[in-house]
Amino acid sequence: MDTTALATLLFPHVTKTPEDIEAEFPPRSLPEGAIVSRMAPSPTGFVHLGNLVQGLTSERMCHQSGGTLFLRVEDTDAKREVAGAVEVLIESLKHYSIHFDEGATVDGDNGIYGPYRQRQRAAIYHVFAKQLVLLGMAYPCFCTEEELSDIHTRQEAEKANYGYFGKWAVWRDRPMEDIKAALDAGLPWVLRFRSTGSLENKIRFTDLIKGNLELTENDIDHVLLKSDGIPTYHFAHAVDDHLMHTTHVVRGDEWLPTLPFHLQLFRALGFKPPKYLHIGPLMKMDGDSKRKLSKRKDPELALTYYREAGFPVASVYEYLMTVLNSNFEDWRRANPDAPVDNFKFSYKKMNPAGSLFDAAKLRDVSKNVISRMSTDQIYREVTEWAKDFDRELFDHLSENEAYTKSILAIGRGGKKPRKDFAVLADVRPYLDFFFDDWFAVTDTYPAQFDSADIKAALEGFMETYDAGDDMNVWFDKIKAVADALGFAADMKAYKESPESFKGSVADVSMFLRVAVTGRLNSPDMYAVMQVLGRERVFARIEAMIETLK
Repeated sequence: MDTTALATLLFPHVTKTPEDIEAEFPPRSLPEGAIVSRMAPSPTGFVHLGNLVQGLTSERMCHQSGGTLFLRVEDTDAKREVAGAVEVLIESLKHYSIHFDEGATVDGDNGIYGPYRQRQRAAIYHVFAKQLVLLGMAYPCFCTEEELSDIHTRQEAEKANYGYFGKWAVWRDRPMEDIKAALDAGLPWVLRFRSTGSLENKIRFTDLIKGNLELTENDIDHVLLKSDGIPTYHFAHAVDDHLMHTTHVVRGDEWLPTLPFHLQLFRALGFKPPKYLHIGPLMKMDGDSKRKLSKRKDPELALTYYREAGFPVASVYEYLMTVLNSNFEDWRRANPDAPVDNFKFSYKKMNPAGSLFDAAKLRDVSKNVISRMSTDQIYREVTEWAKDFDRELFDHLSENEAYTKSILAIGRGGKKPRKDFAVLADVRPYLDFFFDDWFAVTDTYPAQFDSADIKAALEGFMETYDAGDDMNVWFDKIKAVADALGFAADMKAYKESPESFKGSVADVSMFLRVAVTGRLNSPDMYAVMQVLGRERVFARIEAMIETLK
């Protein structure tokens, strides 16, 4: 076969050489050891937790090493592309603090190694496709869908391996006359890779997460260019990762079966392959067994789930660090207030088999993260969330900013901050009683207490309450009310002889709590009253007294 003639026949429009293209993508000027990696998702409209895991891994590796992270859109499969999905993808990753140094953006491309959308790079791929034909490593295939289906049926009947290889690769060694005749007839064609692999052979490969692997060689003549001239992902990623000087590729381990083919491609193209990190799947417990998170079964796989539920970005980010690096939690305990980016992330600490998604742990991590936020930060987080998901809450917060911040400041700060919120959706039921139009008495007094005693305790509190009292004076006055009504002012005395009292000062405090907040449980009552103000406190106590008459 005259491969030069074949290459000219198939790609008459291609005049550039690989060397010409190489010159357009010069080496990056980066410090020694700097990592260059990418996120290269498909615009299918579904952005999932796995995307974020891969993005976070790449982002930490790149930015901790002084390297570069870029976004490349793998849009070679037009059938799967969803309108507007690129924009959704970019905004979702931006929301979750995956910051790219270059690549595709909503407004176009940012960087000198573009285009960063693969369909816009067709002319580049054709140069390298022509080169493979010249080298005898690629050939045209004119099989129809019906013919390929027939091959599959016959392979099934013979219990042979599926695929286009060996005797099934009917266009692999066809003479030039047949190829010319097919082209003259206007038959559509794809370009296939001429594999030299054999299932009898193994390749040895070191994955940076999985370790040393032994994989079966690829013997399939995979498609490189589809009939519309657009490459498959396999071919495109090899060309792009070389030209963009990618040093490390982070992807899910579902790609491991294709690795032998990818390594073949790099070798055939004369490229040095990047280092690969194949991440194990995110799993969850289903009864007594583990299974992969499923798009169909598990809403928590979609990134939209976390936004809607009200998990702050910082909570999701920190939780994923506990999933990805086994030493992160020890670091966090030793550095409770340090920014998460101070942690030295390492792919060597990743679990080769994948990680277990634990919803309860996510909530615990989120409680800790939110508890460490400043008042201004938690106000900003919940207001931004409520704007999209709870408009009534948004109106209350934005119209009463100073008041709301005073509520959110209760128990915030110090060595042991309150941990009331796992998600931002928890804020409304926490603070709704502070707003008169939301206030309602939802809990009732325990039946063992006489309503006359409750009424007397409430009246006694009002007689001495002074909003200017500090917490100690305020509580001393409550103890005095308790003592006057036969309730133990001293908890130690009450525990030693509970039958000697009607109850304790804790019960008198509970009488006040239900009257003022409508609940048996609430934040610190002194702080609550300070925020509500004397007028609201008295109005609510008086309303409760009316119900006790």
